[in-house]
Amino acid sequence: MPVLFKLAEKAGKSDEASGDSVEDMARLVKQVSIESPTHKLKECIFSFENPMPDVPPAGARVKVRNAGVCYRLRSASSSSSIKSVEALHCGSPLHHSVRDTSLFPGYEVAGTVDAMGEEVGETDLQLGDRVIVYPYEGHPPGYAEFIAVPEVQYLIKIPDNMTLSTAAMLPSGALWAMTTVFNAHNHVEKVLSEKGETGTCKILLVGTGGLALWAMRIARFYWPDKRERININVACLRDEGISIAHEYLKVNVVQWNEDLYEEQLIERTKDACGGPVDIVIDFSATSRSIRRALKCLAPGGVMLMSSEHAEGLISRFGATAEKENHQLIPIEFGTLNQLRNLVHLVSTGEIEPPPHTIFSADQANEALAKIGRGIIPGRAILEFPEEEAEE
Repeated sequence: MPVLFKLAEKAGKSDEASGDSVEDMARLVKQVSIESPTHKLKECIFSFENPMPDVPPAGARVKVRNAGVCYRLRSASSSSSIKSVEALHCGSPLHHSVRDTSLFPGYEVAGTVDAMGEEVGETDLQLGDRVIVYPYEGHPPGYAEFIAVPEVQYLIKIPDNMTLSTAAMLPSGALWAMTTVFNAHNHVEKVLSEKGETGTCKILLVGTGGLALWAMRIARFYWPDKRERININVACLRDEGISIAHEYLKVNVVQWNEDLYEEQLIERTKDACGGPVDIVIDFSATSRSIRRALKCLAPGGVMLMSSEHAEGLISRFGATAEKENHQLIPIEFGTLNQLRNLVHLVSTGEIEPPPHTIFSADQANEALAKIGRGIIPGRAILEFPEEEAEE
């Protein structure tokens, strides 16, 4: 399944507050398909032309300004999807660090309201408002200059003090990270209660992409009074997240070097964590990472994973987990209200976003190459032209 984004060609603008003008209806946009990466990234990009998306009667059309390279799969929980993601981890060493990003159609979209449908009822949205799009079921490809959103309830206004490139990180990765921290809370409290006043809860985050970097920041916000009793550790492959996690966030980092035997990696991880861990949050969602993480988990421990990957992984590792009384817990994506709350927390500075690098849409090839080499600190964000080019 390709990743898609669209770059508009010249066309007239509508003077109507809602609906489609004749010019819009006749407008063609360039569609660029970015296929799943291989060792020949230059062969991944193909160009097509498609009509301008119509404005839904009860919804809106959004002019996309920024779109994050995101995490969610188009076909959730299917074994074929899991295999396709794992395929990114094979072959050339160029892609050894492509672990927590599916590189499928984008669910992290920030832009402005371009038009609204004639059936839209009472709303605080106006044309030109800066918004993000909640990743609802059936979300269209976000790597497009324009996308159609069927209902305006899925649009969340962005405060003036937040950049659209930062906002584009929130709808998928950051929201899922926040939901995961919420779900981990009860398990953390249970571990601390069982270990007494001087005990610690050891947490292992697998992966240092945007998901893990968001989770560490969100955990620090929600557990400030228990920071000394929560030992956060990160297991990762080579990428710039290592330096971010170690130097800025002050957490223990263990590198899962592919040159070592698996048992050596397990022992290295346990040593770095001070023994088996109580909770694993796996952002990589690969069979290899789940297998390793289970070996690092103490008897009775808990592993949290995305519900989108859970069906196949629980089927494969359920029996192994049962032997050690491990719990494999799927985490749902997150609600519209949780995303609104996240926007507020980031805009007020209560939660600091991880770093990101902006690439223009025509630099998508370069962005993919740098993601593959693990040389982008934090997130990669595509940016589309703010104004259409004039002839």
